[in-house]
Amino acid sequence: MYSLLLVIIYIAFISLGLPDALVGAAWPVMYGQLDAPISYAGIITMIIAIGTIVSSLLSERLTKKLGTGLVTAISVFMTAAALFGFSISTKFYMLCLWAIPYGVGAGAVDAALNNYVALNYSSRHMSWLHGFWGIGDSVGPYIMGYFLSGGNGWDKGFLTVAIVQIVLTAALFISLPLWKKNKGKKKQKTPLRLKEVARIKGVLIMCVAFFAYCGVETTAGLWASSYLVEFRGITPDKAARYASIFYLGITIGRFLVGSIADKIKDKQLIRIGTVVLLSGIVFIAIPMGIDMMIVAGLFIVGLGCAPIYPSIIHAAPSNFGKENSQAIIGVQMASAYTGSTLMSPLFGLIAEKINIGAYPLYLLLLGLIILIMTEVLNNILRKKEYTLSK
Repeated sequence: MYSLLLVIIYIAFISLGLPDALVGAAWPVMYGQLDAPISYAGIITMIIAIGTIVSSLLSERLTKKLGTGLVTAISVFMTAAALFGFSISTKFYMLCLWAIPYGVGAGAVDAALNNYVALNYSSRHMSWLHGFWGIGDSVGPYIMGYFLSGGNGWDKGFLTVAIVQIVLTAALFISLPLWKKNKGKKKQKTPLRLKEVARIKGVLIMCVAFFAYCGVETTAGLWASSYLVEFRGITPDKAARYASIFYLGITIGRFLVGSIADKIKDKQLIRIGTVVLLSGIVFIAIPMGIDMMIVAGLFIVGLGCAPIYPSIIHAAPSNFGKENSQAIIGVQMASAYTGSTLMSPLFGLIAEKINIGAYPLYLLLLGLIILIMTEVLNNILRKKEYTLSK
């Protein structure tokens, strides 16, 4: 039963990644047919982000009341319904309305599943699960591209992924007894308020690190191609291929890290990942007209990113207590979504108003924030362990 539930969770993580890049992949065709400005894609992503932030902050209350399995099943159903809604939308405002259940569902399931895995499975499974999320994130645009190239329209792409989500929803509802068997026997306490979570020593510091990490990941991925074209003089077709190397590095890195994660502590994985990330940024910044240097830099940045996200999540129960982990992971996820939402557009303003050549410097600054904040947290936790041992 333990193994069967793990398989279902793996499939759920693939499903989590499937819809993430669909709007971006379809938007070049969608905005014209919907008679919307090209910039309106940002409105949809902003609505989704707000929904994910709100549901992440409410995840502890939902999970304590309904259980992880039911929250996951309902949340996946909400994303399936939203994707179906996208497929039948004929006006831009309809997309905005359907983006609300999409964001709420995505945030709730992300926080609930991550906490469940952090409490019940080893570090290697956390890393591999996020690797499977990367597979879903990569496959989604291919599904959309298949329908666009075949002349079937973007609506069929959304509908296909919605059907996949509906099948997963059915599997999740069938699997509910498995989740109950794995549920802890301790009586759950009253959900923590946000201000109570903030008072736990080290939580805000970790949230700043998570905020900065997600700023690195989204900025590195979104702006790599533009940086390579506008500042390094690489042709657009090459730049697009080179930019994909970053995501390849994350996905490969998470599967590689999973094979050694149980032998290395989470804090060490975060430290190693951050140092590798910073070294990759240096490779990108080196002013040499050698394409392979840039490709290597993007791949190394991806490798460095690979262990950071899953390790921060997996470390929450041991760092702050199992009884607090759902509330803390919810807040961490909210800070992650906030970083993803704000930091990449901020670099867009820097690129427009100052110079896109600031790309590696911007990533370096965020990378240093990750390193400083995580080391400060490690120092706080060492002092806590020393005090408890006396």
